[in-house]
Amino acid sequence: MKAITRTDFKFPGQVSVYHGKVRDVYNINNQFLVMVVTDRISAFDVILPKGIPYKGQVLNQIANKFLDATADIVPNWKIASPDPMVTVGHLCEPFKVEMVVRGYLTGHAWREYKSGKRSLCGVLLPEGMREHQKFPKPIITPTTKAEEGHDEDISREEIIAKGIVNEADYYLLEKYALALFERGTQMAEKMGLILVDTKYEFGKKDGQIYLIDEIHTPDSSRYFYLEGYKERLDKGEEQRQLSKEFVREWLMANGFQGKDGQKVPDMTSDFIEQVSNRYIELYEKITGDRFHKAHSDEDILNRIEKNVMHFLQTM
Repeated sequence: MKAITRTDFKFPGQVSVYHGKVRDVYNINNQFLVMVVTDRISAFDVILPKGIPYKGQVLNQIANKFLDATADIVPNWKIASPDPMVTVGHLCEPFKVEMVVRGYLTGHAWREYKSGKRSLCGVLLPEGMREHQKFPKPIITPTTKAEEGHDEDISREEIIAKGIVNEADYYLLEKYALALFERGTQMAEKMGLILVDTKYEFGKKDGQIYLIDEIHTPDSSRYFYLEGYKERLDKGEEQRQLSKEFVREWLMANGFQGKDGQKVPDMTSDFIEQVSNRYIELYEKITGDRFHKAHSDEDILNRIEKNVMHFLQTM
């Protein structure tokens, strides 16, 4: 099955289309969005040259499951999912920050800590912590939402002082982010997983804050396996992760970290199949559901177009 790495649809009422790192987002009448989750894969802020079959379906269906499971906490942008790779929802004005919630000293937070920093995005970090250790309580380390390149760490105080988000809205975003993380943590634990860290994006429509984009997918979140976590921590061993970290590790092992002058290593068909299988494994482990490949007798792009067109006619 081929991977879908680009779409160029022309839907009724289409105002514009935005091709992101992974998603192609179609603006319909400045009211709704048709978000097609492609099979593109990015790492180190670089879109890799080949796509991963079924990755788009995996991400879209995980996000849909968690959007539905958290709609009682905060309204979200989703209206429907008319195709396994598509979500249609409300067009919101995005807040220009990502709310990163961290339950454990891992990844970027650990690298900063190891370098001697004891403050991250204005949040004070306890002394004497080890890599992958749980924080006394989850912390929020926001980042700016960069149009291009890398997102930058920013503190609550800077966000409010610079007028990026007003104070009342920002405190609501923090409240929602922590509540979503708690729900995600509870759902992960039932699946034998630890939700380590994740990011949430929010927007506003008609004065109402909405949760937008994806949620709790392996592209936006890091999971550890619960079994053996404590033993590995005590021994100073690496944790077993359920995330796309394995892609980053493969790239680094092959001399690529997204730096100038570095060339993306050749993605062999065997490697692509491995990554596809890993994403399917992630889906089943995170959701507890069996993954059903969206086979189609017709071309995938035709299937998506037909399903979306049919749904738009009902709106």
